[in-house]
Amino acid sequence: MAPANRYDAIVIGAGHNGLVTAAYLARAGRRVCVLERRELIGGCSVTEEIWPGYRVSTAAYLSSLLQRRIVDDLSLERHGYHVDAKEPPFFSPFPDGRHLFFWQDERRTHDELSKFSRRDADRFPAYEAHLEGLARFVEGMLLETPPPFPPAGWGDYIDWIKFAARRRGLSAAGMKALVEVFTQSASDFLDAWFESPQIKVTLATDGVIGANGGPRTAGTAYILLHHCMGGIGGRRGVWGFVRGGMGAVPEAIASAARAAGAEIRINAPVSHILVENGRARGVALANGDELHAPIVASNADPKATFLHLTGERHLPDDFLSSIRRFRVEGTSCKINLACNALPEFTCLPGAPGPQHRATMHICPDIDYVERAWDDAKYGRPSARPLLEMTSPTQYDPSLAPPGKHIIGIFLQYAPYTLRDASWEDLREPFADRVIGLIAEYAPNIRDIIEHRQVLTPLDLERRFGISGGNIFHGEMSLDQMFILRPAAGYARYRTPIGGLYLCGSGAHPGGGVMGAPGYNCAREILKD
Repeated sequence: MAPANRYDAIVIGAGHNGLVTAAYLARAGRRVCVLERRELIGGCSVTEEIWPGYRVSTAAYLSSLLQRRIVDDLSLERHGYHVDAKEPPFFSPFPDGRHLFFWQDERRTHDELSKFSRRDADRFPAYEAHLEGLARFVEGMLLETPPPFPPAGWGDYIDWIKFAARRRGLSAAGMKALVEVFTQSASDFLDAWFESPQIKVTLATDGVIGANGGPRTAGTAYILLHHCMGGIGGRRGVWGFVRGGMGAVPEAIASAARAAGAEIRINAPVSHILVENGRARGVALANGDELHAPIVASNADPKATFLHLTGERHLPDDFLSSIRRFRVEGTSCKINLACNALPEFTCLPGAPGPQHRATMHICPDIDYVERAWDDAKYGRPSARPLLEMTSPTQYDPSLAPPGKHIIGIFLQYAPYTLRDASWEDLREPFADRVIGLIAEYAPNIRDIIEHRQVLTPLDLERRFGISGGNIFHGEMSLDQMFILRPAAGYARYRTPIGGLYLCGSGAHPGGGVMGAPGYNCAREILKD
């Protein structure tokens, strides 16, 4: 029998990616221990009872990207994972009193878009088919380890040839489209398809959510595509609400991991990774205990993993320089509301209505969103931010007391680093401004709020341990993706420390509740 403090592998952090890694390692017969610093598992994908009777998805709030292979391999639906597809997907009210719905039904969406542009309505199916083709191609890389970069020998070049061969079916037009989506701004990408400002801004929101950039920033077209690379019930690009809140995702993965023999500890913060002769040998906990294993997988972000947990003296200077330059400051804010009624939109009175089952956008046009980013890039919270509002209780009433509702507000832009101010001073005034903005479209909003929670990027960092409060564990810009995530030469989940791996969103293919980094990391560990 192995000693109680000795394992085959230790995973730092019980976020969903860390749990995916643990589940696959345990299924392969390894003795695995997952260590979580908080009192509950899930990382940013959690359900917390922050007010009596209200179970709130405090950070992550919608599901789509979780890879179907992982759901099937781990039998997550048998372990309690269930998603209700969002219908309608989008609702946008506009200052002139009009409103726009997007529906899953193609005919209903065509009728809605025709109110703003018949030409755009006719083009929308081709746009969706174009995105689906791009998404299908890129999805092939999500559960794939990037080839070695820069190549160091014939074996590495062979890996690149194999990588290229798997993409040999891409036409010249497809290659051009792929380059465009990786390099263009969301605005330029959408301008090529549509003329209606209202249609373009509703679609552009997916290009800036979680991004340090506005809709006219190069590279945001890929962020838009990234949000289309999942699906529910076989339908690509559909997002939904998880029954029981987002915490049900890691709970299902943890249940599968435990069934395979994994051990998961909460209230077990790691102080540092034990390194001897250039190899990981385990971890030391904050209480002084040591756990030993030849394999350590970190689900913490790259800066936390290498600048705090590993110790800089164990790492080469060029790697340290890359990690220090890795951009992680977030600009997203989450406001959670407990309400005794639903917001009544002036443009569409009545509650509950289909608008409350959708993602409710407040962002009238592209210029509005770009100005919001202008504020943030100079260190100011946006005077008029982009807002995404959702009400999970429209799908799962058990999340709140009878007759009550949860409203989640995810917004851009609230920069982590402020100029000449602090979030301690601005947090509540900023939230007041957000509520005032909603009131321009739904005047009853102030009267229906019973409780509110405001999580700035600084609060996200403190609460969830993500450096800079970045929900993706680092910007998802072209120079921080694929073979460059988190650094050139280290995109294959391995690190300069032997036996130390990166399994979180700071590794390829990046952020979102998708599980792909955890899956890929487990495969590389088992390969080694």
